[in-house]
Amino acid sequence: MKFRRYIVTSALPYVNNIPHLGNLVCVISADVYQRFLRMKGLDVVSVVGTDEHGTTTEFKARQENSTAKEICEKYSKVHKEIYDFFQCDFTCFGRSSDKETHEITKEIFLGLWNNGYISEGELEQFRCSKCETFLADRFVIGTCPSCGYEKARGDQCENCGKLLNPTELESPECAFCSSEPEVVSSRHLFLELGKIQPKLEKFVAERKDDWTENAVTMTESWLKSGLKKRCITRDLKWGIKVPLKGYENKVFYSWFDAPIGYIGITKGCDKRWEEFWKDDKETCLIQFMGKDNIPFHTILFPAYLLGSGDTYTLMRKISVNEYLNYENSKFSKSDGAGVFGDDAKNIGIRADAWRYYTIINRPEKTDTFFSWDDFQSKLNNELVANLGNLLNRTFSFISRFYESRVPDGKADEEFFSKAKAGYANVEKLLDRIEIKEALKEIMRISRLGNQFFQEQEPWKNVKENKKKADDAMLTLANFALDLSILARPFMPGVSDDILSMLGMKEQEWGKLGKGLVKPGQKTGEPKMLFSKLEDKEKEELRARFSGRQENKEGEKSEDGFSILSLKVGVIKEAVPHPNADKLMVMKVDLGGEERQVIAGLKGIYSLDELAGRKAVFVANLKPAMLRGKESQGMVLACEDKQGRIRLLEPGRAKPGEQVLVDDSKPGDKEVSIDEFARVKLYVESYTAKWNGKELKAGELKINCELKEGKVT
Repeated sequence: MKFRRYIVTSALPYVNNIPHLGNLVCVISADVYQRFLRMKGLDVVSVVGTDEHGTTTEFKARQENSTAKEICEKYSKVHKEIYDFFQCDFTCFGRSSDKETHEITKEIFLGLWNNGYISEGELEQFRCSKCETFLADRFVIGTCPSCGYEKARGDQCENCGKLLNPTELESPECAFCSSEPEVVSSRHLFLELGKIQPKLEKFVAERKDDWTENAVTMTESWLKSGLKKRCITRDLKWGIKVPLKGYENKVFYSWFDAPIGYIGITKGCDKRWEEFWKDDKETCLIQFMGKDNIPFHTILFPAYLLGSGDTYTLMRKISVNEYLNYENSKFSKSDGAGVFGDDAKNIGIRADAWRYYTIINRPEKTDTFFSWDDFQSKLNNELVANLGNLLNRTFSFISRFYESRVPDGKADEEFFSKAKAGYANVEKLLDRIEIKEALKEIMRISRLGNQFFQEQEPWKNVKENKKKADDAMLTLANFALDLSILARPFMPGVSDDILSMLGMKEQEWGKLGKGLVKPGQKTGEPKMLFSKLEDKEKEELRARFSGRQENKEGEKSEDGFSILSLKVGVIKEAVPHPNADKLMVMKVDLGGEERQVIAGLKGIYSLDELAGRKAVFVANLKPAMLRGKESQGMVLACEDKQGRIRLLEPGRAKPGEQVLVDDSKPGDKEVSIDEFARVKLYVESYTAKWNGKELKAGELKINCELKEGKVT
């Protein structure tokens, strides 16, 4: 279905966080797609910016002895500079604190109020007396009442995925100072999502076919559970003031105004903003984001718009990526672990290489890792040896043997027949927002050019069969122009360099394969598009971004598989937990040692299915009290994208056998649930793995009924 107009957005990051490569995946993905649409001559507005309201901004201001406004001014510039370095060419860059977003947020709220979708009520919330502030849900940390994870946030448990209210947490702490917050009652405004649910269900049913699988799964899970009213106001000073009598000292919840910021940012930069944002039939809204932002865009944002009574454009397509982590740990600016946007600017590797890597390694179905070994391999073997090599050889040859002019010849029709089939495939993939596969196809097409160069042997034929050499070089010059078009959405700097070597201007997508390079075309100076990353430089960069020097020895023990002691165990007995709906209390034999292990398996396995079943257990997990019962370990299970959960299966392995990878040794110290979570076990092709290595008990692989998913 074709539309008259297109809106492409990338999720607005918190302004006080400097984006790292993982954060930039959705930004670069959105930029690739909007560039592609614009190259096709479509009417596109693309939006990115910064989310500037909420507790995080106020806390950052206190840290830096500044004001919230000054913090936003400072860091929004940092974000813009980073996006500029990465060549993100959005038509609109703005801020959620801009006046346009304030105006539209208030208009939408009043529409919801007038239509009966807003209610008033008391809310118990945490306030930290030490920090002198009310705490946003995610800044209350405590033990999850469902799974016992000790570092669960007040809005959602990262370990089991359960949505929470902060007052449900056990042993709550302030995330900033670790002191115990007090519960204070305050009057607030609530969005009655349950009243809007029928409209949302219709919206989801009509459009989910164009959504990524993870977005559909999470959204349908929310709807199936039944939507509950959600507080949309906060007791903060920095934010958008509530335009309602009695609530003058409140501001809107940041996730109320943040998505409305897409509209406000557009209004601030394009006079035609209403043509885009108030014409759902003729405008296609496509949104890119990380998986943690899904419900805010598939449930909350459309709920605001549907309930407002206005004719706003609703999202049609959503492209959600999983997480890109760093090596075997997480990105951490404070610890110096991982490459952040401001770091990438100063390393000396061109932006196109970073763009290429984030897309070719885009985490579309499972979390992926940035590793320096993989980055070096893709830079040297794909960008240098494939794309860069072909173009340098082509233009160096034309410069040397043809005095920098494209020879008079005939393009090879058989070669272009193969190439054009690839061009069509790239376009189909991009139309479906399969941008990772589209880039892979472009590199495959580039390899066709290298093969053609070798087969034609122009270095030989320029002396022995000049016509054949002339034909080959005219063919390759036109192929180079096509590569500049194909590469432009992904690597705009490379595209510019190719055009410079051709002595030509930027071309539209529709010019692919048209043979626009004519004999006699004056070519420019040959260029090396990329430089190899040598082993020594790679290791220097790895050391530079591996974290604080004093923590380096700790990395292996903190984040590596070697901290774990995994054992095969047999469940002797399982009974329901007397104080929890979803928990089971199991007696487990770990090879002569009996333990009590508690797990959230009720409703997944019956008591009979668990009794006598072998499984894999974390034997050195620090004991924890879960709803009044001590758990002396943890059973490992895999959860896939559909939310299905199945235990890992050790097969014929005996109770007590260690589960290891390669020649690893079991950990000999207790680990916390947070330390375990950093190890990142997963299932791939029905086999449990860590960092690409198979988990085994002796020679037996640890398997699972599910094909892939995360292990918790």
